[in-house]
Amino acid sequence: MAVPQIAGGAGERFDVVIVGGGAAGAVVAARASEDPNRRVALVEAGPDYPLAAELPADLVDGHDNSYVAHDWGLEYLPVSARSGRTDRFPRGRVTGGSSAVNTTIALRGTPADYDHWAALGNPAWAWEHVLGAFRRLERDLDFGDAPYHGDAGPISIRRFGEAELVPTQAAFLEACAEIGHPACADVNAPDAVGAGVMAVNKLGRLRVSTAIGYLSAARHRPNLTIVAGTTVRRVIFDGRRRVTGVEVTAGDGAVRRIDAEVVVVCAGAVHTPGILVRSGIGAREELDGLGVTAVHVAPGVGAGLQDHPALAVVCRARHPELCAPDLPLVQTITRYTAAGSSSPLDVNIELITRARWGGNRTGRAEDGAAFLLAPSLEQVDGRGRIRQRSLDPSAPVDIEPDFGVNARDVDRHVAAWQDALALTRTAALAPYIEEVVFPDARRVSSREDLVELARRVSASGYHPSCTARMGPQDDPDAVVDQYGRCHGVEGLVVADASIMPAVPRANTNLTSIMIGEMIGEWIRRDADRYRP
Repeated sequence: MAVPQIAGGAGERFDVVIVGGGAAGAVVAARASEDPNRRVALVEAGPDYPLAAELPADLVDGHDNSYVAHDWGLEYLPVSARSGRTDRFPRGRVTGGSSAVNTTIALRGTPADYDHWAALGNPAWAWEHVLGAFRRLERDLDFGDAPYHGDAGPISIRRFGEAELVPTQAAFLEACAEIGHPACADVNAPDAVGAGVMAVNKLGRLRVSTAIGYLSAARHRPNLTIVAGTTVRRVIFDGRRRVTGVEVTAGDGAVRRIDAEVVVVCAGAVHTPGILVRSGIGAREELDGLGVTAVHVAPGVGAGLQDHPALAVVCRARHPELCAPDLPLVQTITRYTAAGSSSPLDVNIELITRARWGGNRTGRAEDGAAFLLAPSLEQVDGRGRIRQRSLDPSAPVDIEPDFGVNARDVDRHVAAWQDALALTRTAALAPYIEEVVFPDARRVSSREDLVELARRVSASGYHPSCTARMGPQDDPDAVVDQYGRCHGVEGLVVADASIMPAVPRANTNLTSIMIGEMIGEWIRRDADRYRP
């Protein structure tokens, strides 16, 4: 049965349809529509807020995450399917995607991350090439004159001044110096190492998402159509495996289609696999189990999930006012190499100004005030997967990371956990701590105890990636080539964190924006590369 067309009437066909207006999708839409002769549609499942004055408070306030109002309501299995315990997995459902709801951490990763991507058969993503995209996306207010930074991009980036630091955050930097970590003025310098003030994409409290940085300047172009509140069900192909458009569920519940010459899927590492599977691209077993006719068998779809596992040292605060909800959540970080590791800069520790701690023994609100030290494993060996439960785009998906399973990952992560515990005993930080409540020293007395505990409680850093990895056509795990073009079909592109072949050593927001810059510019400058 023919599906009615959406937008513009019978016969209209967009040159490019972008699925998902998040950290990468908004960028692709903005860059591709810079060519006034290219008709571009951006389809977003969540709401769109064209006027800055009407932006909801949770999207404005970069001092904390938006947790509920613009979230997909996902859950994941923290320690493989054996644990049976699920936890929330926040993802932004709004133009700007997770860049509109996150903690505004603006870290690039290391040059070695991108050179590793290149070594895996993706030479266009070597550090020397992606550096231009990082410079193009940013307006660095502190180091914009450095040759490795930009000073005129759409995403404003700055670092907190000394007078802005919460006292616990300032003490954290002093504590890092006590245990021998060097001071780092610019955490995004190519050779950055040690403890420093975090780079953030916010001005005052304002979170500078891709919806603000990119779409604000692009949305009034006559050749760009933003279709919000619309869920993409699948990509449509003709009998020759060529893209013809997408099938969507519109805001009124009707199923329609949007015709396109090229479709760029930017739904993120969690949702992109579902769109591909519903479109007939995925592992044979999963397609058969869901009753989907295969267009192209790609075992890497949904496989290879990487994320940054996180642990915590929870400290009951001696000064509860320093954990107040109106203070910035994250301001500082130390990045270094775990003891005995062969992977440089594979761990970091952040101080989180306030913690959601339920261990208040007295019932008094002030005794529930806590901050935490969060050691994160940044270079990850383990891989999990994402699987579809049904063909319903609104149905939950099974998110199964590999936390606590890979022995090398656990060993390095526990070493960082021990370092975080050592920070609590420094002269700088100890005066702010009433008690370390987790891990409980009465129950955990050895490194072996920490290893066992880490296997049970390692949690997500909310940086999913690698679920539609890029690589050459002879790589059986690769879903797309280095330009984001999906193997085995024509006219289908993926441009988001799912195409990362390995998670970078940093929060993935800035890298996702960089991916949008790279592929958006390729589409703008060399459209023939993407046409069927």
